[in-house]
Amino acid sequence: MKILCISDAIDPLIYSNNAKKNFPDIDLILCAGDLPMDYVEFAVSMLNKPTYFIFGNHDLKDYKYYHGKTYSNTLEMNISAASRGAVYTGFKALEISDFKITHPKNKTTTPLLIAGASGSFKYNNGLNQYSNAQMNLKLIKMIPKLILNKIRYGRYLDIFLTHTPPYKIHDKEDLCHRGFECFTWFIKKFKPKYMIHGHIHLYDQREERITQVEETTIVNAYAHYVLDYENLSEITKKIKNKDRVNDDKN
Repeated sequence: MKILCISDAIDPLIYSNNAKKNFPDIDLILCAGDLPMDYVEFAVSMLNKPTYFIFGNHDLKDYKYYHGKTYSNTLEMNISAASRGAVYTGFKALEISDFKITHPKNKTTTPLLIAGASGSFKYNNGLNQYSNAQMNLKLIKMIPKLILNKIRYGRYLDIFLTHTPPYKIHDKEDLCHRGFECFTWFIKKFKPKYMIHGHIHLYDQREERITQVEETTIVNAYAHYVLDYENLSEITKKIKNKDRVNDDKN
């Protein structure tokens, strides 16, 4: 299963009439925030694949439609979540039955399990910004569903989709781009195979995009990144080997 992860930038490879040719074997699209909803809708229509998204701290024009705000008129009411063709995953834990995960031992198949967390660290009291305590509370509210996943499927979570990275992993020193400390305990406790985030722009190709934290591979989706779910073990092995070499040098 190949997953197109996108965030924070309108990528000309996607925003193109040749998008289907550029990404011919994509199975799923995950949007990690700070993307205009028109762009998300374009990706849905051109690639014709199931799409899941969260909001960041910018491009929040449609935010109110997904967070229970009242509509000012009938026209606004008709611009619903379904009209964009993508599923909002903010502060939800979802089962995606269209995609199956095969257990390596007993070969049983179960749905792909995704949870999402919108927003950034609070830096100017803007929309969709949270303190660490506020974000922590939102994560706690998802725990009952994650426990149910564990009971039913033998695992809590496969993919954690966020806008902001964890604290001290891919983040920056300034308050706006600071990561959430609560994300670290969350991934260590619930052990998703992947955490996909945006928010941190990669202007330098030498900047780190992939980091391993215990059982979770953390990926910065800036612009776009194609994730091969089946090759997780190979990615993890390379990262662990790299870390081992660095430890030996030290």
